[in-house]
Amino acid sequence: MRLTAKSVALIPAIATVAAAAIGATLITTPVANAATTLAAAAQQSGRYFGTAVAAYKLNDSTYTGILNREFDMVTAENEMKMDALEPNQNQFSYGTADRIVNLALNQGKRVRGHALAWHMQQPGWMQNMGGTQLRNAMLNHITQVATYYRGKIYAWDVVNEAFADGSSGGRRDSNLQRTGDDWIEAAFRAARAADPTAKLCYNDYNTDDWSHAKTQGVYRMVQDFKSRGVPIDCVGFQSHFNSQSPVPGNYQTTLQNFANLGVDVQITELDIEGSGSTQAQNYSRVTQACLAVARCTGITVWGIRDTDSWRASGTPLLFDGNGNKKQAYNSTLDALNAGGTTDPTTSTTTTTTTTTTTTTSNNPGNGACTATVSLNQWNEGFVATIRVTAGSSGLNGWRVTTTLSNATVTGSWNADRSGNSGSVNWTNVSYNGNVPAGGWTEFGFQGSGNGSGLNPTCSAR
Repeated sequence: MRLTAKSVALIPAIATVAAAAIGATLITTPVANAATTLAAAAQQSGRYFGTAVAAYKLNDSTYTGILNREFDMVTAENEMKMDALEPNQNQFSYGTADRIVNLALNQGKRVRGHALAWHMQQPGWMQNMGGTQLRNAMLNHITQVATYYRGKIYAWDVVNEAFADGSSGGRRDSNLQRTGDDWIEAAFRAARAADPTAKLCYNDYNTDDWSHAKTQGVYRMVQDFKSRGVPIDCVGFQSHFNSQSPVPGNYQTTLQNFANLGVDVQITELDIEGSGSTQAQNYSRVTQACLAVARCTGITVWGIRDTDSWRASGTPLLFDGNGNKKQAYNSTLDALNAGGTTDPTTSTTTTTTTTTTTTTSNNPGNGACTATVSLNQWNEGFVATIRVTAGSSGLNGWRVTTTLSNATVTGSWNADRSGNSGSVNWTNVSYNGNVPAGGWTEFGFQGSGNGSGLNPTCSAR
């Protein structure tokens, strides 16, 4: 997202539910001993609650007071985009971005990096490039920036807004797209090589409705990437809503179907225009949808106070211009405190029928590494995501063994494997073998049958 008007980008979605009518009963009842801040309430379910931050507002005591108190994830609004970080080719300017990153890290908050490659907000020198020259410049920018911030970024929006609006479901025509259809894949591989531990996300807007061609186009890309081992860990949903583009009735379905591919889903730029109880109900609805999807790892609102928003006239945020909590704040906090309640009005049309998520871990006892598996199981099959965590000495390579007693591997990513059933061995690929002490990397696979009882064991190579 950019601070300039995005009216062209926000083409009204085909709405299935009117904004004034949805979720009239979705405001949750506060629970006893509830958390009193958004971050603390989200942390109860292992999630985060973040906000976008502008460096020039950090001298505003009301602004920073709310930031420090309420949020545990930070995204720079514009300071980490291409034009800000590389104003002249191969001359990088990190000072303003560092101000945001260091503030966050010094307070124990995490940082989402936004964004490494985008057709907008490119520096002038890059806008005049094309072909191989532009491709190389993009890859160099990704490598330099991700390397500079290595170890400081929770997740990168590696590629931002690369798909077109409308009925085609295809890629947006841009100077980056014209370098070749594999440019997104190349961007993700470069980001993984530069920072093996950051989560790598694709981020876009107007992808909230499962029935939209744009949503399906992004879904097919992620599905393809996972099947071929392209390193993608998460998908970001900007979720900019208003009366012309309301929260769709199948919003939770969209999040779940992407999660079923074996990626995390994150709500990355949430704002909902409106006021009063209707706005509060919509915020509650979105929050509950995230809580109902095990791999929805967190929510970021795009700004703190209404007056800080790029859509300030629509009063779309959780605090008013004076920094007071709005009804939408209270409904969001209540929903977070209530935990993962499934939204009863959300469509459940999906390719799966029953989904359960379990997490198990194994400690080999030698301090080299541990393996933890998150399993998303449905009637026909499953997706398993395995996290390899290094011990006190770090890893230069790793091997994980899993047991598939009643299942067969049908596809995998971020690891090489030996075998498809029974005892299956997994080893690191070139970009994720080096794991620093206490750090982690993830690989995953999809299978048919029952994925329970994987019992992963981990050892150093």
